[in-house]
Amino acid sequence: MKIKQRSDCPISSALDVIGDKWSLLIVRDIMMNGKNTYNEFLKSNEKIATNVLADRLSMLEKSDIITKEEHPESKAKIYYKLTKKGISLLPVLIELILWADEYLPVSSAAITYGYALKKDKEKITRQMMRTLLKHISDK
Repeated sequence: MKIKQRSDCPISSALDVIGDKWSLLIVRDIMMNGKNTYNEFLKSNEKIATNVLADRLSMLEKSDIITKEEHPESKAKIYYKLTKKGISLLPVLIELILWADEYLPVSSAAITYGYALKKDKEKITRQMMRTLLKHISDK
């Protein structure tokens, strides 16, 4: 899907796809919290509204960040997975974690994770990337 771009600036163009309040949180939930269904996303601490969630899932799918498929355990559910393009956002999320850990109040669990990332960011990123790429669902 071609997203309407405000300009040809790479930062502006990226924000046109993932710069809203919710899209990266959905990616985070799939990538780092093992959430894959609509109801699991609704249970996240940030309390996304159902209409906003439906809109963001649709936009992320049209942008080829996520894909949806039949849930392996229930035909009544949809299972959302990251595409290779979505997985490539991992370094962005890691840098946001490190930035927030440095400059914002975060939970003690986030501080612990941030400390581990600071200690060996490249190794952790490679391990996470390998794990995520084993489960991709590119069409």
